[in-house]
Amino acid sequence: MTIAIVTDSTSDLAPDVCAQHGIRSVPLYVLFDGKMHKDGIEITPADLFRGLKEGKKTPSTSQPSPAEFAAVYREALESADEVISVHISGQLSGTVGSARLAAADFGGRVTVVDSRSASLTLGMQALRAADRAREGRSSAEIVAELDRIAAVANIRFTVDTLDFLRINGRIGGAQALLGSLLNIKPILTVKEGRVESAGRVRGHKKAVADIVDHVRKYAADHGEVRVAFLATLGGEEYVREIRAGLSGVTFTDLGDHQIGAVIATHTGPGTMGVTVEPVTV
Repeated sequence: MTIAIVTDSTSDLAPDVCAQHGIRSVPLYVLFDGKMHKDGIEITPADLFRGLKEGKKTPSTSQPSPAEFAAVYREALESADEVISVHISGQLSGTVGSARLAAADFGGRVTVVDSRSASLTLGMQALRAADRAREGRSSAEIVAELDRIAAVANIRFTVDTLDFLRINGRIGGAQALLGSLLNIKPILTVKEGRVESAGRVRGHKKAVADIVDHVRKYAADHGEVRVAFLATLGGEEYVREIRAGLSGVTFTDLGDHQIGAVIATHTGPGTMGVTVEPVTV
């Protein structure tokens, strides 16, 4: 029994990572400058931020159609018996709904999983599913493990500017202005599929320290852990500082990952953080 793994571009897994692990990724869309662009294929965060600096209108995002998922499932099932398709939280996007509509036409051979998260938390679930599929685990076993990991995995990040949270309705204009004046950095996470506040600090040094302390405590509580580092353009230096702060902590390092255009639309440049999960659940 062979199982193919499908995810979407909000996993923030680079094409070479997906290819290495045999993962198919369906792109979401960024509506920008009057056109729909496929995330990671037709638009990058650099394109996005450059356009915004030039005064172009604020972008929006959209999920793939059921037909696009169906095409990927059809191709995957030419060489696999089943598909596990794991996607961004249904609380954040309609992507998982599109995937489920497409899956209904494949007679039970496609199982769609709501990751209940986004970015590298989703990406790490896709990587885990691919590993388990290679080990010969059944679809039911893999889905059950993804459900367990979704309950305990954690993403913790901060943004460089509050403007993008304001534009996307996460915070009010007055709050964003005051926060910018005071150099407030919100500490954000995803709980039950929604972006939630995990605190706030003043300045990047304290934001880095908060994330480092969080990973250290998480590792102390959960034992052996896997960590993936994430950033948008401008956030790479802070990721290096997080790594330096984790000296002496034992973890499986899943590398540095660039946040894609869809997630970057909502977070902006200079975003940085980590996703952490137990090795076993």
